Amino acid sequence: MLLRTVSGAMALALLCLPAAAHQAPSGWSYSAACCDNKDCHPAAPGEVETIRGGYFIPATREMIPFSDRRVKPSGDGSLHRCSYSGIPAAGTICLYVPAGS
Repeated sequence: MLLRTVSGAMALALLCLPAAAHQAPSGWSYSAACCDNKDCHPAAPGEVETIRGGYFIPATREMIPFSDRRVKPSGDGSLHRCSYSGIPAAGTICLYVPAGS
């Protein structure tokens, strides 16, 4: 019983550790809620299009409204996209956009 209690406490302690995020090439850190040390990257030209009402991701045919909770301010003034495993053709987790875009 004591071993089970100690094991449970250790597992709980590990769950409480902050999740690590990775950094953009410019040095600011992507939110841990958006990435898993590989999901976020600077958007390549044409990867994200600004259209009426939001953003369009041609590779996935996603339309992301400006008001979507996945849209976040960019920390370096550049466009960044977080997609599952960093694969451009995978679904969008977060989209970091420059101010005013």
